[in-house]
Amino acid sequence: MYTRLVRSKRLVPVVLGIVTLAAVTVLLCSDALPRLFPAESHEILAAFSLATIALAYLIYQIAHRPAAMEFLKAILLAVAFLFWAANQFWWALPQATLFNDIAIALFILDVFLVMVGWPPTSSDSSFGETCSGSCAAPCTASRPEPTGQ
Repeated sequence: MYTRLVRSKRLVPVVLGIVTLAAVTVLLCSDALPRLFPAESHEILAAFSLATIALAYLIYQIAHRPAAMEFLKAILLAVAFLFWAANQFWWALPQATLFNDIAIALFILDVFLVMVGWPPTSSDSSFGETCSGSCAAPCTASRPEPTGQ
């Protein structure tokens, strides 16, 4: 069952998430007004944003203490973001295409694993999904009944 972390354990990943959102805002501003930014800033901002959210997600998962296979899946996703960041930062290297292709493969694998329900301990609620259909009974069974007033 998915449980929400206490505020103190969410602090570092949330702060990193806020830093990432700020970097993405600056990145989008550099797209809108490129003459206001140095030539190489786009690649740096894009890579920084991707690497920072990967780190924030890993720290969040460590604090959340998921099952081993769920943590392995989180690492897979973070590594995908890091390869994407490498592709953005080192775009001129011959390996940049390989970095991008590895990121694509890992993102696709991650989504596929979600679709097939692996690992079986995964909670769909952590992906923002709600109970419906065949999963509604177990979800409502775990909720406390409202008290009449």
